[in-house]
Amino acid sequence: MNMRNVTLLLWLFCGTYWAQAQEDSLKRDSLAAPVPALAVQDTLRTLSDTVSIIGVGDIMMGTSYPEDKLPPDNGAHLLREVESYLQDADMTFGNLEGTLLNSGGIPKTCKDPKVCYVFRTPTRYVANFTRAGFDVMSLANNHAGDFGEAGRQSSMRTLDSVGIKHAGQLVQKFTVFEKDSVKYGLIAFAPNSGCVQLNDVEGAKALVMQVDSLVDILIVSFHGGAEGAQYQNVPRTHEIFHGEDRGDVYAFAHTLIDAGADVIFGHGPHVTRAIEVYKERFITYSMGNFCTYRGISVAGVNGIAPIVKVYTDKQGKFYYGKIIPTYQTYTTGVRIDPMNQVVKKIQELTKKDFPESRIHIAENGLISYLAQ
Repeated sequence: MNMRNVTLLLWLFCGTYWAQAQEDSLKRDSLAAPVPALAVQDTLRTLSDTVSIIGVGDIMMGTSYPEDKLPPDNGAHLLREVESYLQDADMTFGNLEGTLLNSGGIPKTCKDPKVCYVFRTPTRYVANFTRAGFDVMSLANNHAGDFGEAGRQSSMRTLDSVGIKHAGQLVQKFTVFEKDSVKYGLIAFAPNSGCVQLNDVEGAKALVMQVDSLVDILIVSFHGGAEGAQYQNVPRTHEIFHGEDRGDVYAFAHTLIDAGADVIFGHGPHVTRAIEVYKERFITYSMGNFCTYRGISVAGVNGIAPIVKVYTDKQGKFYYGKIIPTYQTYTTGVRIDPMNQVVKKIQELTKKDFPESRIHIAENGLISYLAQ
């Protein structure tokens, strides 16, 4: 048995041991008590070149438009329970679903007012991102332009002011930065105006190849796929939602890994979708509603979401991962979920959508992968 297989068996053994320990701990504690840490322990990081990367889904910390739906205390409580998890990585990514803008701007209009949501979050709320340890954010989605050019520029200026990198707008298609001697790149795509186009596959490939030549690890973010609880599965075809082509996210992800992408973080459907490892590169097809205070339905499966933690080598090759389960309600912040609902959901969806997958997802969220 070679050393790679021995290491994989060690991860699986440790994952099973910790799953039982977590279950025993939860039996001792009431559900109202703080939940023990679920992250993979540092002792699993046995390889000297291991890098940890965290990704989360949609973030909208309240809106002042069209009515005041802002949380108290500038939303300081929204991420408090998960701050230590988000900080515990070499690089942390999120999707900013809305604008950081104090006032003004031209609110967007929609063909169908029933599905029209417009988000304007005060710029001071960016302090919640810095406190939680975000390094980089996507601005490629259907809400980045909610308040026109004023909103786009304000969001970018605000993130720039606190040192959070961003990508996805046509004026900032990608970002490259170095942290702890590793050079990272992020490119973000969406099918929406003002964003780097999801459905321009040839252009996307060219951009990936360009940025891949500049960095050690290239992260791709996409905002694609139909929205809602009835669209939890990855269909492997183009998804049309309210007349808009939301892309063939399966083909898109595979094509961009072929072109040089290393980790792909998907979002957009407002629900969690399956995960996959393709050519030893990690893909999550949707990370759901992570922190969306009073702006987006979080009923049922819409209210559970993963913190996805991926461990790779310094060139982005997948080693293993961890799903840290969270949930939110309409008026609360993000909470660790002692019921592990999103882990169970990702297990179910991955088994159904990718039956050929060599991924194993343990009950405690540990993700292992047996390469061919």
